[in-house]
Amino acid sequence: MATIKIDFFSQSLMRTVTINAIVPVDKRDKQGRRIAKKEYQTLYLLHGILGNYTDWLSGTRIERWAQEKDLVVIMPSGENHFYVDNENSLQFHSQFIGEELVEVTRAMFPLSHKKEDTFIAGLSMGGYGAITNGLKYYDTFGYIAGLSSALLIDDFVNAKYDSEYLMNRHYLESVFGDLNQLPGSDKDYRTLALKVNKQDMPHIYMACGKDDFLLQQNRDFRDFLIKNDIEVTYIEDEGAHEWDFWDRHIHLVLEWLPLHQCHTSIHSGNVK
Repeated sequence: MATIKIDFFSQSLMRTVTINAIVPVDKRDKQGRRIAKKEYQTLYLLHGILGNYTDWLSGTRIERWAQEKDLVVIMPSGENHFYVDNENSLQFHSQFIGEELVEVTRAMFPLSHKKEDTFIAGLSMGGYGAITNGLKYYDTFGYIAGLSSALLIDDFVNAKYDSEYLMNRHYLESVFGDLNQLPGSDKDYRTLALKVNKQDMPHIYMACGKDDFLLQQNRDFRDFLIKNDIEVTYIEDEGAHEWDFWDRHIHLVLEWLPLHQCHTSIHSGNVK
């Protein structure tokens, strides 16, 4: 398993950015022969608030499962910006995720360009980012998974200037711009879902812990999708807003994705 830290210049963000990539190009069979593939299915995996590109590797077993399933995983940083564009600050995080990151990583690695082989997922802030960008760039992503997704734009509209940091109106305006313009915008997951034609709609997976403070918001969006005849796989399970839940459920996401049949390889965890 090749785990790679990559620095490259981003036009969307006008600075050098860092990502982690899991690329199973070094797999070998029991005779020691390299197991080569021409194109890999790819998961773009987004972290939550206060995190960075290292979170998924340190918090879950994603590296092990990616190797087992011949899956490339790309993990960028969202920098507390919810993976959205802000024209006022010239920070185009949505464009970075939905366009530039896909283009750059496809140039770096032998990735499939097919929509049905390109996936996006995330937790909390990253769940919001996966859902909004997966719907916004529906021609790129065929499958979307949100875990404990921070589907909070209704709360953001009513945020106060004297609230604590993550719900402070000053902070939220620095991320989203005019909060009163959020409903109906390309940052509104409900509006985005209604704009996608049924035949173009990505497959959607949502999961949330029964003790998660975001449970009601996830239920509300599930109900919205069902009301509008948009298919969604939805799971509630024991757990809260924590890594044990996300570790368990990112594995279930990989089981849900239409991953190709993979090859068994020898490695430190499988020497037979």
